[in-house]
Amino acid sequence: MRQPVGRPRDGRVDGAIAAAARELLAEQGYAQLTVDAVAARAGVGKAAIYRRHPTKQAMIFAAVMHDLELETPPDTGSLATDLAAVAHVIATTLSTPPPGVVPGLLADVHADEGMAAAFAGTFVRAERECVTEVLDRAVARGELPSRPDPARVHAMLLGSIFAWLFLLLEDPARLDTLANTLASDVARLLTGKGDGP
Repeated sequence: MRQPVGRPRDGRVDGAIAAAARELLAEQGYAQLTVDAVAARAGVGKAAIYRRHPTKQAMIFAAVMHDLELETPPDTGSLATDLAAVAHVIATTLSTPPPGVVPGLLADVHADEGMAAAFAGTFVRAERECVTEVLDRAVARGELPSRPDPARVHAMLLGSIFAWLFLLLEDPARLDTLANTLASDVARLLTGKGDGP
């Protein structure tokens, strides 16, 4: 078996860069953050950052979204409560970065084809896989006759939470209630139970 060429990457440096980026985002905001400031805070050279991330936006993406560990929530035995668990994960992911970071980052991500592909292939894919597994569980339990399109269900959850936080500028403290109500409404829509919201 061939050994990789070159020195292995130091995980401590990766962690220091990500931590510094998150700290500075909270202190300075998205637009003011610079690679120089992150390098100084992390105690590394700029070259160490650019070996890992080709742009400032890629560095921020890795610090606040790409490196998130996203696991499918445990099976609760109910589509509504499984969807609520996924909705809470989405709400936490979108509301944890400091104000202004997610909209600014998404604007830059969608202006760059490479970053857009990375975003779709990591963050979006991981959330979509969670939704797909939750829907498959519901089919196996007999709650759903067949699996609905995971992309549509994901859009219902993600779109509503995104709109709440970044378009409507509603109170983030009410996200828990929104996630629970949203999951219940989506489950009723999918199963055809109840008279609607």
